Amino acid sequence: MKRLIVIASGKGGVGKTTTAINLGAAINYFNRDVLIIDANMSTPNVGIHLNSPEVPINLNHVLQKKAHPFEAVYTHESGIKIIPSSLSIKELKKIKMENLKNFKEEFKNLAEFVILDCSAGLGKEAIHTMELADEIILVSNPEMPSITDALKTIKIAEEMKKNVIGIIMTRVRKNKDELPPETVKEMLEIPVIGMIPEDSLVQNALKNKKPLVFLHPKSKSARAYKEIAARLIDEEYDSDADKPTLWEKVKFIFEKN
Repeated sequence: MKRLIVIASGKGGVGKTTTAINLGAAINYFNRDVLIIDANMSTPNVGIHLNSPEVPINLNHVLQKKAHPFEAVYTHESGIKIIPSSLSIKELKKIKMENLKNFKEEFKNLAEFVILDCSAGLGKEAIHTMELADEIILVSNPEMPSITDALKTIKIAEEMKKNVIGIIMTRVRKNKDELPPETVKEMLEIPVIGMIPEDSLVQNALKNKKPLVFLHPKSKSARAYKEIAARLIDEEYDSDADKPTLWEKVKFIFEKN
């Protein structure tokens, strides 16, 4: 069964785009066909993350009916497919986000799993993206302002009768100042489906224009994304067995330096 999943957040800067890309890469790791669409039209970053900041045909052209969705698809070397959006402010002014819902079935015909990176917050752009969702996954940091904004997003999604399947906590340090997952679950009344640790390799992956799961597949964060993906698609995955060996750790240190 094909699935269209919107990755949303109540506020910006919580790791939503990083999660959309790496969750998609993790699903692809299990040999599933994945398409990531940059529906964050105001501040699109998927193309920047994956070395496709400017392409001949993008989502903007699709929404203006100047191109078909399949013409805007690009395949990254990692194996995931993407539809980037334009960085141009001029192009942004031409967009009618309400048109996005008209392409849902066409998007789903392009891959088994379609992941939309939604704009942050609860503006019209985000609302129109959530309208497409079969399922919504929230992204938040383990702190009160971020969780409060996530709660607002859940309420809006419920009013839209959308299925919020859970929340992914990012930049987790496991210190006393963070909200523990039990508290987050109690506050939001949705499952915490993953905890992504704070990891400097996330920035390294961005620098190299590749998903973390592809570039550093045995890192703690990559394995955390693969754990989430395995649960979502009902696959077997042993994170402990996927840990780097001592030799791999030593080799990485030398390569990094």
